[in-house]
Amino acid sequence: MKRIFVYPYILWMSVFIVAPLLIVLWFSVTATAPDGTVFTFYHFTRFFAPAFEGQPFFQRIYIAVMTRSIRLAVVSTIVCFVLGYPLAYALAKFYSHRSFLLFLFMVPLWMNFLLRTYAWLTILEQNGVLNAVLSFLGLPTVDLLFTDTAVVIGMVYNFLPFMVLPIYTVLRDMDNSIIEAAQDLGANRVQVFLRVVFPMSMSGVISGLTMVFMPAVTTFVISNLLGGGQFILIGNLIERQFIHVGDWHFGSAMAIILIVIILFMMGLIKLIDRQPKEPDGATVERGTLY
Repeated sequence: MKRIFVYPYILWMSVFIVAPLLIVLWFSVTATAPDGTVFTFYHFTRFFAPAFEGQPFFQRIYIAVMTRSIRLAVVSTIVCFVLGYPLAYALAKFYSHRSFLLFLFMVPLWMNFLLRTYAWLTILEQNGVLNAVLSFLGLPTVDLLFTDTAVVIGMVYNFLPFMVLPIYTVLRDMDNSIIEAAQDLGANRVQVFLRVVFPMSMSGVISGLTMVFMPAVTTFVISNLLGGGQFILIGNLIERQFIHVGDWHFGSAMAIILIVIILFMMGLIKLIDRQPKEPDGATVERGTLY
């Protein structure tokens, strides 16, 4: 009887995930020829081929775009983690104001993604809010718009909730008796956090890292607006192949390469997941705290 409730999910997965991926894979390994459709790996070799003879690997045009996309995505993910973990911890521990603080945190998500990104244009532009505040304080103005920094700021602002919410959920449901047991055994606050709280929250951290890195490495709206079109990321490159160039085969090949890289990065993230199992009976051995 329970299997009946699984079938709609399988159908949804098949129609909206598996089928589109198979279509993208089909386009990536085929090409249109006068005598019909032929199988080829030309689109993949084209991605890795140098624009000029003898060009270094990481300076090849498409490799450079991919490298820059991964670099900005990694930086954004690290910044989201540094900012998001303390925020998630505060949300989980402020019992009396938890609902109100969570409400304030979720309000910006009710606004359209594009509008939230446009707002940063007003903040970061030369005569924007940020420089107005700096001028009022007598500080030198900054020129951040249309730079890598502006793109990272946009990514962090838009994707920070995806880091905070998984960590908050794990910290909120954490068994406080384990923390109390560690304190009774003489562990100070730093030891409790490093040896008990943080390891037990690793599942939320892994989910947050994955949920931030994936949209960050594939985004094209943020780089278009805050980057000013002065440089492109892999998401912009794929968009242009489908929308402007009309080369669906090469765009599909780049999408498949990006999927492989994302899966590889997710595998690396999983390697840091060494969450210890919760001790039976909420007991903590003295030797694990020192």
